Amino acid sequence: MHSEKPAVKPGPPSDRQRRRAERRGEMVQAAIDAVRTHGPAVSVAEIAAVAGITKPVLYRHFTDRADLQRAVGQEAAAMLMARMAPELDPDREPAELVRGVIDAFLAGIEDEPELWRFVVHHPIERAPGVEVVDDAREQIARMLAMLIGERLRGLGLDSGGAEAWAQGLVGMVQSAGDWWLERRTMSRGALTDYLTTLIWGGMSGVLGTTDAGAPLRLVPRETGESHG
Repeated sequence: MHSEKPAVKPGPPSDRQRRRAERRGEMVQAAIDAVRTHGPAVSVAEIAAVAGITKPVLYRHFTDRADLQRAVGQEAAAMLMARMAPELDPDREPAELVRGVIDAFLAGIEDEPELWRFVVHHPIERAPGVEVVDDAREQIARMLAMLIGERLRGLGLDSGGAEAWAQGLVGMVQSAGDWWLERRTMSRGALTDYLTTLIWGGMSGVLGTTDAGAPLRLVPRETGESHG
């Protein structure tokens, strides 16, 4: 009977591994800059040019284009999550939390429209980007499900729908954000108000309260704003 060998723990990365990781990170940043300049259909050659290297050198650090796009998507998702993280404070009033997360998301895609399109709607390599965005969406949905569930349980109500509601809310905001980014028929503040009103109107009905910590708005804050 052979005894099992103890698992060998990986040691710290070597200088060469660290340098390769740094170079890969630099190339991801160059790819992001190239997307900002050339748009979501940017070519690998254009990315290499921004990085100041050739395509063969670029492919020493990425197995293929999908690998490069996945790395860019991961960085883009991290940037978006960093914007929203401060808004996911469980101690905030629920309506203000909803409003803050919505506005942070919309601000993120407004500031980086080409990067958002590259990650989510790229015409060639869509699947890797979608996986990354789904990961970020899942993180947000889990947090919202926890907050909704806790509030429901605190009121002695059934929390069974918390996860489904959270998934639905996140999907709705993403879909509305995609539409708004292309149409721009209203301001970001107006869209934030409309979505907050719709989402919190439903949540407050479930929670049995309208004490949102912020007034519900059936019209946007901008005077005379078109409903689009």
